Amino acid sequence: MKAWIAWGLAAGLCGCASPPPADPALDRLVARMTGRFDSSAQAAAQAGYFDIRLSMVPLWTERTDGRWLYVEQATATAPDRPYRQRIYRVARRGDAFVSEVYTLPDPAAWAGRASDPVALRALAAGLTPQQLSRRAGCDVMLRALPDGDFDGGTQGQACASDLRGAAYATSTVRVKADRLETWDQGFDAQGRQVWGATEGGYVFVRRAGAQPIE
Repeated sequence: MKAWIAWGLAAGLCGCASPPPADPALDRLVARMTGRFDSSAQAAAQAGYFDIRLSMVPLWTERTDGRWLYVEQATATAPDRPYRQRIYRVARRGDAFVSEVYTLPDPAAWAGRASDPVALRALAAGLTPQQLSRRAGCDVMLRALPDGDFDGGTQGQACASDLRGAAYATSTVRVKADRLETWDQGFDAQGRQVWGATEGGYVFVRRAGAQPIE
């Protein structure tokens, strides 16, 4: 028992202890999130939706305090100028899973690097989780469904946003074998939507896998 407690303390402090027991459901979730996706099919079929490129690439694969992903979104017309850059930490939380959202201290240095493994590896080597800023209240909670998909979103109105007059933002997420469905919306203090899609979420279809950054 004392040895188990000591392992837990070490893992929490440095994220580099011996790995915990295998978690096939977490492995499946992260594998489905990892890769390169786009919404070109939806943009061609539905007015009001843009062709967006989404990349999620593993970072710090040696760590045992969760699975870390660099996330980049950009329009198809400006793939090297992403409008959203985040780092996610995906981990189990009880019988569910949490994707914590972090911002980078120097996002410009990472822009367009999701498709450049060498550059991304070098950037990751010079960064630690302690240098990231967590977006409080913006965690995405996900649960495994009987069909193997994962479904969930943010909780309540805790994810603050000031974009286009918003007071808070919400996200709903469905993680499928071949696609990610995400609906991000911003609301003002009166609960009126001020940004985001209004007819449903974006559908990002997997295009090519991303290799782990060792």
